[in-house]
Amino acid sequence: MASPLDICVVGSVALDDVETPAGKADNAVGGAAVYFSLSASYFTKVRLVGVAGRDFPRQTIALLRKRKVDLEGLDITSGSTFRWRGSYLKDLNQAETLQTELNVFETFQPKLPESYRDAKIVFLANINPELQLDVLRQVRSPRFVAMDTMNLWIDIARPTLEKALKKVDLICINEGEARQLSGESQLPLAAQRILKMGPGAVVIKRGEYGANLFTKDRTFFAQPAYPLEIVRDPTGAGDSFAGGLIGSLAKERSFSDAALKRALVWGSVMGSFVVEQFSIGGTARIPPAKLRRRFADFARFTRL
Repeated sequence: MASPLDICVVGSVALDDVETPAGKADNAVGGAAVYFSLSASYFTKVRLVGVAGRDFPRQTIALLRKRKVDLEGLDITSGSTFRWRGSYLKDLNQAETLQTELNVFETFQPKLPESYRDAKIVFLANINPELQLDVLRQVRSPRFVAMDTMNLWIDIARPTLEKALKKVDLICINEGEARQLSGESQLPLAAQRILKMGPGAVVIKRGEYGANLFTKDRTFFAQPAYPLEIVRDPTGAGDSFAGGLIGSLAKERSFSDAALKRALVWGSVMGSFVVEQFSIGGTARIPPAKLRRRFADFARFTRL
């Protein structure tokens, strides 16, 4: 069997203070690039590009390396790591941001090491679309590019975001962002409007209701999300979902409709693991047999 394709991910590295109905976690490791990397590492090699302060935990660095995440692109610099404080006490599907401190992330300018520039798959996590475009200027000939975004960039950087959309194969966003970006309230119409902006596929994350995949010719629903008895911390669920989705495509070395459908299920599986614990505890160490069993369970739950 051919080796999986490698992935380069560019995004945030953070420390979070989170409160949910299940409890609180302070100084919890977070950030889109970290959640994505850990999730995707179960499928292939991941190269991480980000910035952190010297307060970022050494044990997390060791864990990422143990998971075979390449950290040559992680800049550990003087100052404090990006911090986010949020609450899910009102709604587990929607974080309430209480405080944000950009710290070293404020001046983040992604610089890809030479060894990263030949990455075959690129995932542009939620960062300024101007930085996303800069990353794409640095990579040579990726086979597949996927991206995330958020309501802030749709509001204040839409022209640049639309330029980025023309250069990617897939965008992975939530329901509210899809409606805001497209101007359509119905998700199928929203997806079709976004597809006309450039990407070949749109994945709309719907929290506990699963995720929907749209291409110009196909629609596939992986819903509901994997049924769990308790959700402790939804932080990072979307990034872990993306890690499973893109990681599965990398492992299969295929971007066909069939591969995308399987990848959507793997995304849901990885998202289900991360929400079971605070921070990265749910995806730090997953036995391979448990991964396969949950994928099989998901297939069984959704099969007629």
